[in-house]
Amino acid sequence: MAKLKKTARKTSSRTKASDASAQAQAERLSKSLSESAQQIWLAGVGAFGRAQAEGTKLFEGLVKEGLNLEQTARKLAGNRADVVRDAVESRVGQARERAVDTWDRLEKVFEDRVQRALVKLGVPGRDDLASLADRVDRLTAELRRVGGSPAPKARRSTASAAPAKKPAARRATKKATKKPPVA
Repeated sequence: MAKLKKTARKTSSRTKASDASAQAQAERLSKSLSESAQQIWLAGVGAFGRAQAEGTKLFEGLVKEGLNLEQTARKLAGNRADVVRDAVESRVGQARERAVDTWDRLEKVFEDRVQRALVKLGVPGRDDLASLADRVDRLTAELRRVGGSPAPKARRSTASAAPAKKPAARRATKKATKKPPVA
């Protein structure tokens, strides 16, 4: 019997050590995930900033190039400047569309990275919260049904509701219904 008690104590101390080790490992994993999410967030913000700076530089460079082309065309063609201007404006428009498209793609990449980080951290989304609210509503209705308490009455519209008594009218009603003190 004494051997059995010693074995049980040893097993209990091993289990406690194992639980502590698992706890420490879970904390390290949680810290690692948190650091990883922070790095992803910072990388996304950096990419966003770089895209903004480079997109602006690209656009300004294209405008300068367009101005140079327009000046050259005016010198060479004289009266054909309107035709060249239209061509330059077309090119600038195309460049603007490419810049906007690039910007949209970078924005999408950033949003995807942030979404993945949130999913890794277990942050619930809009659909999860809506589903949870529906479940709570169904459970509340079921509890009311099982508990026998009546369901809450629907609110009446303000047009059909009787006007509420004013505080002074309520005090006057209370005083009128109070019994006089017995002498």
